[in-house]
Amino acid sequence: MASAYRNAGLAKGSAADHELVKALQRDLRALGYLRQGIDGDFGAGTHLAVCRLQHDLLHNDGSSTSGDGNAPCAVRDFNAGRVTSTDGVVAAGLADCIADLLAADSYPKLPSAADPRAANAAAVGQIANAPSTVAPTPFMLAMFRQESNLQHYRVPAGANSDNFVTLGLDTKFEDQQNRVTSRGYGLGQFTIFHHPPRPAEVSDFIVDPVRNVAKAHREFREKFDRFVASPLPVGAEDRHAEHPGEPLRTCKFPPGDPRFLRDCRTCAAEAPKLIIRADTPVMTGSATKYGDQTLYNEYPLTGVPDRAALPCDWPYAARRYNGSGPLSYNYQSRILRNLVT
Repeated sequence: MASAYRNAGLAKGSAADHELVKALQRDLRALGYLRQGIDGDFGAGTHLAVCRLQHDLLHNDGSSTSGDGNAPCAVRDFNAGRVTSTDGVVAAGLADCIADLLAADSYPKLPSAADPRAANAAAVGQIANAPSTVAPTPFMLAMFRQESNLQHYRVPAGANSDNFVTLGLDTKFEDQQNRVTSRGYGLGQFTIFHHPPRPAEVSDFIVDPVRNVAKAHREFREKFDRFVASPLPVGAEDRHAEHPGEPLRTCKFPPGDPRFLRDCRTCAAEAPKLIIRADTPVMTGSATKYGDQTLYNEYPLTGVPDRAALPCDWPYAARRYNGSGPLSYNYQSRILRNLVT
């Protein structure tokens, strides 16, 4: 079935009917190319989403970028010569490709929620009221606040009618922004490295926030067990600098104590608080400063619990959850502040 915007020539900067742009944005969200926003504005985000879809129609063969298995179909198989470049223009050929992708049973679509606000509140309540014994739920909720603002589904606001599952898109190569290498889904932004997701993945952790978070807990625990205290360069550099030679510290409370992996907020509240400025080194003696990363620009960052003073190693695992580069220190500082705010 032909899309309503097939012959509209939608593109960034062009005069276009807002309802047609919203129809395009809704389709791009369902297909997993637009990060967020169904507002009728063909801005930079929509332009990038169109370019990324065009890239996949030219190159995506369904393989994984990190060994987690193939996608259920190859996006490029839907091209049939209709898309030849990544120019960000929604010509008739691209619109027809979108229509075919939406109609194909082999290409799973992302879910939306009829009442996303209620769905999000129910999900957070379930998680908070049934803490995990795999990884500390307070840390996880602090991370989810940073990753997804505690939203499994986007909540519409004003002209923006987006109610699809929360989506994160990552690129491994700075000079290849049209090539998405991984996508994080939902409340816990559980990440997969193939696209589209398999039907079982949609029905599991993409639709269900509790299963999404359970997978995130296991991934967080894996980062803790495998990386924090491992020898450098694999291990957490900040942990080696601040607690050299110490055994891995899971919690100051023993298993069986009701506070085990649950009382993180108290520990964070009792730790000395830091003021992090743009010129603050990410750790003592480091040439890397917090302000070196353009993604974060809130400085000074006040009230940050001193990670070295916490009686566990989860702050270092939280940083590794987001990677190991300089940007991860900014992520870590905000996770720690989320614990106490």
